[in-house]
Parts: sequence; C-alpha cells; structure tokens
Amino acid sequence: MKLFNFSSRDIGVDLGTANIIITIKGKDIVLNEPSVVAIEKNTHSILATGNEAKEMLGRTPADILAIRPMKDGVIADYTATGLMLRNMLQKVCQKYNLARPRVVVGVPSGITEVEKRAVEESILQAGAREVYLIEEPMAAAIGAGLEVSEPAGNIVVDIGGGTTEVAIISLGGIVVSNSLRVAGDELNQDIINYIKREMNLAIGETTAEQIKINIGCAMPLMAEEAMKVRGRNLGTGLPETIIMTSGQAQMAMQESIEKIIDIIKQTLEKTPPELASDIMEKGIVLTGGGALIQNFDKLLAQQTQIPVYIAEKPLECVAKGAGKTLEDLEKLRTVLSSTKRR
Repeated sequence: MKLFNFSSRDIGVDLGTANIIITIKGKDIVLNEPSVVAIEKNTHSILATGNEAKEMLGRTPADILAIRPMKDGVIADYTATGLMLRNMLQKVCQKYNLARPRVVVGVPSGITEVEKRAVEESILQAGAREVYLIEEPMAAAIGAGLEVSEPAGNIVVDIGGGTTEVAIISLGGIVVSNSLRVAGDELNQDIINYIKREMNLAIGETTAEQIKINIGCAMPLMAEEAMKVRGRNLGTGLPETIIMTSGQAQMAMQESIEKIIDIIKQTLEKTPPELASDIMEKGIVLTGGGALIQNFDKLLAQQTQIPVYIAEKPLECVAKGAGKTLEDLEKLRTVLSSTKRR
C-alpha cells in the first residue's frame, strides 16, 4: 500500500460556482473570493479575478469580458476557469512560498467523468503537481466536524451557488446521495424574474444576491423586513427605486426552495432503516451559503420532522473538509474519488 507523504505544501480548494475558497494545511482559509474573472478580449490576458473582477460584472466596456466561468458546480468556460484558477493559486503560492503544491478539490457528486477531467486539468495547468478530487457533500461533512468514518448515519445538505448536494454518509462512504442543480444562483434568478414580472423592474444578479442575503427567507419572519432596490423601469427605461419586503422575497424563492426540500426528502426515503434511526437522533446538518437563508432550517425541520442544524461557518465547510483530508490521509483516503499526477 502506497503512503502519501503530504506536507505543508498541500492545498484544499472549494471550486464553487459562487466562490473559490482555498485552505492550506495548518493555516486554515487563506483565500475566499468570488468565482469571477475579467479578461481582455483581444489578447485573452487576465485583468482581474475574484473581488476585483466581480465589481466589473455588468459594467465593462466592449473590449473587456467579466464572467463567472463556473455554472451549476462545473466548468462552463474551460479557458476562463483555467486563467482564474492559475491566478488565484499563484496568489496563494507566492504569498506562502509554495512550489507546485498537491491539491484536494471539492466537486459536485453528480458531475460526469468528462467534467472531472476538466477540473483536474485546470488545477494542473494552474501549477499543481497532483490533484485529488473529493465529493462536495463528503468534504462538507468533514469540514462540519462530522465523524464520517464511524459506523453511524449522518446526513449533510450542502446548498452552494450552483448545486444542492444531499448525502447520507457512514463508514467513510456515501450510502445515498442526490445532486440538484438548483441552489443559490437559481434563487438569485427567481428574485430577478419576480421583480421583472411583478414590479416591471430590471435588476442585475449582484442586486438579486443582496436581496437574498439581506431579506431572503423560507418562512415569514417574526417582523417583516424591507430594503430599497434600484433598477431600470422596463416601461420608461429610466432608473427607478422600489421597496421590496421579505415576504415578497419569500414568494420569489418559494418554488426553488420547495425543490431543494423535495430532494432532501427523496434522499431520506432511500435511507436504510438502521441509518435512518441515527439521522433522527443526530439531525440534518446544513452547509453552504444556502444554509444562511433565514428560516430555511425551521422550514426543513417542519417538513421532515427531523432536527436541523446549521454548521459553524457553513460557507467554508467544503474547503475546510478538503484540507482536513490532508491532515489525516490514512484515515480519510477512501473519500478521495480520483487522483491525477503530473
């Protein structure tokens, strides 16, 4: 049996649709930035990544392209993703004096072999020496502190930007899992469509995300909240400001939230009876940005009659879990779904 001699040059990556989060063994989170890249069209040179590039979304001149190259948890634009990853990994490697690190990267459980290879190649081209893939729900469970190697059932729900991942985990493996390409980005789009349909106002994705974060909810709040929303009136074409309430945000997102809860229920229905009793006792653990939607945990508990807990720092769980596999590789080697070396 080969033993992997991982060192402080090991990196864990959450290659998310919304954010890229990087952790280094022994240093926790060292980079957390939006999965956005700005490219000069003519020369294909990279102008900015992360926070700086996100500021450019919807605001660039014709010769600059600011895009999110990840869609539904997988690579939609291979070239742009490679450029973005190379830039972000180089930032980390230069800052912490790392040379050709080994990388564990979280990927959605439902991606194809072709999509896995695209992730591996992008990470290798970004300067990694070796790439290991781990399924996001497993990484999220490890990052949330669940004892995944024990002979007991755990359920984790990771609601990211592009996908919702649900997995029943026991003895270091995924017993039952489901992946749904409805998550944070779809909720943003729901809000855009609702405001366009009900208020005749066009808003951008960044504004929709702010609405979701600030007043988005899955059930009515104790006290209704509201915020000002600026956009373009579709009738006059002029800028306009409206007031949107948390109740309206709930209505906008209701259909997609129901889809997420349905996929959780479907996963629970397939759970072996022995593990179901464990889950009833331990509850459902929520990770990812979607875990922070107000009252989502309460609605899920109401719908499933199972206790629901939000992980500590849910946005960081996948990256932390990827990093933790490097700290105890002998115990957790079985969770790595594939490897590639250069």
